[in-house]
Amino acid sequence: MPRFLVDRRATLGALLASAAAAAPFSMHAIAQDDPLPSWNDGRSKQSILSFVAAVTREGSPDFVPAPQRIATFDNDGTLWCEQPMYVQLAFALDRVKALSNAHPEWKTQQPFKAVLDGDLETLAQSGTKGLVELVMATHAGMSTANFEAIASDWIKTARHPKFKRPYTDLVYRPMLEVLAYLRANGFKTFIVSGGGIEFMRPWTEKVYGVPPEQVVGSSIKTEFKIIDSSPALIRLPQVDFVDDGPGKPVGIHSHIGRRPIAAFGNSDGDLQMLQWTTLAGSRRLGLIVHHTDAEREYAYDRTSHFGRLDKALDAAEANSWTVADMKQDWKRVFSFE
Repeated sequence: MPRFLVDRRATLGALLASAAAAAPFSMHAIAQDDPLPSWNDGRSKQSILSFVAAVTREGSPDFVPAPQRIATFDNDGTLWCEQPMYVQLAFALDRVKALSNAHPEWKTQQPFKAVLDGDLETLAQSGTKGLVELVMATHAGMSTANFEAIASDWIKTARHPKFKRPYTDLVYRPMLEVLAYLRANGFKTFIVSGGGIEFMRPWTEKVYGVPPEQVVGSSIKTEFKIIDSSPALIRLPQVDFVDDGPGKPVGIHSHIGRRPIAAFGNSDGDLQMLQWTTLAGSRRLGLIVHHTDAEREYAYDRTSHFGRLDKALDAAEANSWTVADMKQDWKRVFSFE
């Protein structure tokens, strides 16, 4: 895989701002005797169950009132598959191809030519500058309503290259169970992702049960205009906010206004969110999804081009975070298995 994909934050700087078929899973159909049936019995599962029991039991020294039960979840690699590339990057590359007839100059102009030729090596050489150019050409210059329609249409029809299924089928069933279990116990669940906030909002409620107002993500600037007597928000080719790495605690503070008591991630881009959540001096839960299953999904961590898990993996041991081993801890990965 080309080296331009290595830097998560740099890639997200390009992939800013950035209805799916419902996942075959009922958010409310949870067996009372086992709220996490897709998890194998073990330390990871027990850490979730014991944490929820402690913070929801009145009289417990760790009891947390319901309004303060905030849980945040990274999206890419934590709630759905992020390999072989971030889903929003796949969307950006497809947008270049879809718009190419209106831009004949792209046939000879890099980095667009590399995308049209399928030449990822040359695309890699364009670096972050090239990615920014691609995304600004395909994500900006339209209203927020138009972008939502385009993103929604794409995610309905796009297919994952390995599994040949819609990307919204590549949602992790064990994590859907965690989302539902937390909500059943008075938690409010938020997505806090480096992905584009407007790319995610059209489908997160249907797929995850997380409404648009509980999605925090990266964004580009927008401008209010009156066009043909109608108000519109126009997406500008300018970076507004990158919700990754140290940006995640900032985004949480700005959008949510409460410090979470539980945070779920899978990569170094989630390190600061996990630190902000757990290093607060009271009962907290930090969990990292560790991708160890090359057969059912992918196996990757410290050297991955996407979802690199290096510093956060070391921090997990130092801070007593739960590391959920996908191969060992999950009975199933996807609902279609």
